[in-house]
Amino acid sequence: MKKIISVMFFRLSVLRSFVSVVLIVVTIAMSTLPLQAQDEREPGAWKKNLFTGGSVSFGIFNNTFLIGANPVFGYSITDYVDAALVVNYTYNSIRDYNGIFNNKLRQSTYGGGGLVRIYPMRSIFFQGQLEHNFIRQRSIPVLGPPEVRTIDAGSVLVGGGYTTGRFGKGGAPFYYLSILFDVSGNLYSPYTDAFGRSVPLFRGGVQIPLFQENSGRGRFFR
Repeated sequence: MKKIISVMFFRLSVLRSFVSVVLIVVTIAMSTLPLQAQDEREPGAWKKNLFTGGSVSFGIFNNTFLIGANPVFGYSITDYVDAALVVNYTYNSIRDYNGIFNNKLRQSTYGGGGLVRIYPMRSIFFQGQLEHNFIRQRSIPVLGPPEVRTIDAGSVLVGGGYTTGRFGKGGAPFYYLSILFDVSGNLYSPYTDAFGRSVPLFRGGVQIPLFQENSGRGRFFR
């Protein structure tokens, strides 16, 4: 009982921390809006802040095959802040699962969520992301029939990364590499080990403005 209560308090503290970060981001965004109001007066100017992109994952290691994709669709709130919706899909195939020869596990993970990125410099960003994933596992033991299990889990990802250069909202496309950690403490999260400890999540991808201009838009110079 004490362990359950401590886990609940931990998750509440994580949620409060994430909400605090979101409020700080919103405050920063609102404080910079008057400085950019002139650019937003023309009809349809908001469309210039839309972007898409995402990342692709691939790996072969220790009898494990992994492939996945994370498309995003977002909006650049200011020259310093992006917000986006994310869709996730990952497929894992594991052989010799649990140390048993030729014991196999097939796992599909899909879900979605939202993220916020803050750019203190054009090549550096910090990221917070809320996700909810649905996981379908199919174990194929050496002896006995296959077993199928379906679970779902929420995640709170925090971290940061490096970009090839983000020149304000509506600027040129850029590539990025990030590292994220799940701080939710959820045992069923796809980003934690069997003991609920966070496993580093590496993602690389591209961000592409949908209606970029070639007239000097993107004043972010740092």
